[in-house]
Amino acid sequence: MKTIQITVAPSGETKVETSGFSGSECREASQFLEAALGARRSETITAEFYADQSQSENQTQREG
Repeated sequence: MKTIQITVAPSGETKVETSGFSGSECREASQFLEAALGARRSETITAEFYADQSQSENQTQREG
């Protein structure tokens, strides 16, 4: 299941977390939130981000 979780700290700082997305889908899905909330101060990339990329590379190697 694809989800986007938004956490707002008492200080007003926000945190956007995505799960269930592969590759850059997470950035595309949360882009409207980042635009509304302001500039990104940090980013943590998870294994899900690279999952789509490594699957594509494996498929390309098999086809070649």
